[in-house]
Amino acid sequence: MSGAIPGPDGRLRCPWGLSAEEYVAYHDTEWGRPVRGDDALYERLCLEAFQSGLSWITILRRREGFRKAFADFRIAKVAEFTVADEERLLGDVGIIRNRLKIEATIANARALATWSPGELDALIWSYAPDPATRPAPRTLSEVPAVTDESTALSKTLKKRGLRFIGPTTAYALMQACGLVDDHLVDCVARGGA
Repeated sequence: MSGAIPGPDGRLRCPWGLSAEEYVAYHDTEWGRPVRGDDALYERLCLEAFQSGLSWITILRRREGFRKAFADFRIAKVAEFTVADEERLLGDVGIIRNRLKIEATIANARALATWSPGELDALIWSYAPDPATRPAPRTLSEVPAVTDESTALSKTLKKRGLRFIGPTTAYALMQACGLVDDHLVDCVARGGA
């Protein structure tokens, strides 16, 4: 039942935001801030899928490697990847070399390449809950792993042909992309401050 704790600068933060050096900047300037745009949301969707079963710090430390390997997560470019690209990715030490996750990343790009511009953005953001219905969490134990909205988003994305996006991954996406603000009530980053 951990509440916000002071960092080296004395400002209160979510405890996870101080657990590794790379987390401080990510916590303070990215996590929970609105992310818009199909390619930007596709990147977050892919990184959350790669994170499944791992710690987020593992992905964060390899994010630049992922961007290089997956053409900066431009949907149109990744949709053109071939079997040779899959094999190249399986040998790339700069990313997580999981065949199923690599295949899903490419398959998802191919599915999304058939959508209209802005359609992914509009669909994901249509599942953002009303902030007035969500009290600010005081401790980490009050932060859910899954919500009705993330379950519904997961089902819709799967129905539309996307893979590796269960309700927990969908909720992590919602947190990371600012659809919900799960910074603790006393956290310096609460409300995008």
